[in-house]
Amino acid sequence: MPTVSCSRCGQSRDQMAFRPFQNDLGLRVFQQICNPCWGEWLKLQQQLINHYALNVRDAQSKDFLFKQMEQFLFTPPEQQAT
Repeated sequence: MPTVSCSRCGQSRDQMAFRPFQNDLGLRVFQQICNPCWGEWLKLQQQLINHYALNVRDAQSKDFLFKQMEQFLFTPPEQQAT
């Protein structure tokens, strides 16, 4: 499996198996985020969906999740608000 130098964790790890979304953010995630960090995001995404009772078919919910994903994956952990 190809490796990627991950923007989130800074390590060289396995790349994701596929591009998660057919948009610019999906391409950026595929090219810059490792599979383990993507897995961390998927866990957090499920928590957000459940906590806020999000309807993932709703445009506002999708926008919210995309913003949260971008912040989680591309903001260094030490700079993220807790």
